[in-house]
Amino acid sequence: MKLAIPKERRANEARVAATPDTVKRLKGLGLEVVVEAGAGEGASIPDRAFADAGAAIAPDAKTALADADIVFKVARPLTAAEGGPDELALLKPGAILVAMLDPYRNKDLVAALAEKGVAAFAMELAPRITRAQSMDVLSSQANLAGYKAVLDAAAEFGRAFPMMMTAAGTIAPAKVMIMGVGVAGLQAIATARRLGAVVSATDVRPATKEQVESLGGTFIAVEDEEFKQAQTAGGYAKEMSDEYKKKQAALTAETIKKQDIVITTALIPGRPAPRLISEEMVATMKPGSVIVDLAVEAGGNCALSEPGKVVVKHGVKIVGHLNVPGRLAVDASALYARNLFNFVGLLIDKKEGAIRIDAEDEIIKGTLLTRDGRIVHPAFAPSAAPSGAGGA
Repeated sequence: MKLAIPKERRANEARVAATPDTVKRLKGLGLEVVVEAGAGEGASIPDRAFADAGAAIAPDAKTALADADIVFKVARPLTAAEGGPDELALLKPGAILVAMLDPYRNKDLVAALAEKGVAAFAMELAPRITRAQSMDVLSSQANLAGYKAVLDAAAEFGRAFPMMMTAAGTIAPAKVMIMGVGVAGLQAIATARRLGAVVSATDVRPATKEQVESLGGTFIAVEDEEFKQAQTAGGYAKEMSDEYKKKQAALTAETIKKQDIVITTALIPGRPAPRLISEEMVATMKPGSVIVDLAVEAGGNCALSEPGKVVVKHGVKIVGHLNVPGRLAVDASALYARNLFNFVGLLIDKKEGAIRIDAEDEIIKGTLLTRDGRIVHPAFAPSAAPSGAGGA
């Protein structure tokens, strides 16, 4: 069985889907591993390191992907419609593709994968269950994004983070607010605290209050009855009512004007990022303040953030870097590669030495998008409603 690791070709993508360590482990599963030349350059992994680990080095993507039974990628494959090299065309029918496919925003790609006959697994759809923790690419990458967001804020901020007592006077600590307390938010709280900032955080999920306080932060939220029910069984935030949003916005507006740095991390799967910071709120912040919007690629939590840019509005720097985990490509690649290695073990029958997709496995069922020419994931499959059916 051949497993291919092509070079990532999307803009701002420096990560790679394997490391020399995982190549050795994949070889231990009986897989023939082929890595495209230069695939690891962005993550500081030379071809020689892959070769020393037992991988064959292919001169180009066509050679690497030829007859590959399994393909590991970081980002979704490029298609002819996007104007670049058609990576999808290089996959053989029946091949297994494991990557972060961003299916909610790329439904045309999901259809194209089905038409190609690819068995495509979207790793960001892995269920939030204990058994899947070692495969959770969202958590592994968000953890680094939360850390990097604080460093990006510090780089743009014109003051120091910690309180400093000097002969020339005392410097007050920076005030940092984290909006959205998932994996990225928790890491941002911990990092800002380590740098000496006074940290507060807000989230609509009640369970996060204790987490924030355990890290030394102050929790800020409208804690009414709706707040107590604002979490899905999978641990994600629910969409809140307009009434709650108004109350929370009023509290946020009052709090945000006192902050030096605000880092936003709020995302809702399958929906545009919730708008947390309005232009009016930005205008109330102190000159020189910084906002880092980690949700900018999903529409942004801040009304004024711009994808891929650092802009200044109302005297406030608004940071909208793309692919923040990819800006820590060495560590991000190492964690992602381990996620994929842990996942591929579910697809291989070690006794038979063959691929076996167990459609009843909860993790397989949660991540499998397309198979045998069909879209099989219930969230993306064509509606089964009879013709003429309607709704109010």
